[in-house]
Amino acid sequence: MWAHHIGSYVAFVQYEIRVQGHLESRWSAWFDGLSLARADDGTTVIRGPVVDQAALHGLIQKLRDIGIPLVSVTQLRTEGD
Repeated sequence: MWAHHIGSYVAFVQYEIRVQGHLESRWSAWFDGLSLARADDGTTVIRGPVVDQAALHGLIQKLRDIGIPLVSVTQLRTEGD
């Protein structure tokens, strides 16, 4: 996915953020439209494109602010990697 960003085109990076507990799908809008999936191990996987590191830190800060334990953050491979 490409987006216009500060006068140039940059690639969004796909991330998978795993948190403890199950979040309802309605939380997707709060996480800027990223997809949410409940895993059998009792975690929720938040996945999707993130424009840059500042946006990624913002997502992690949102999780911290509402007290959801972070399990992992993984940068997913994209085409051309």
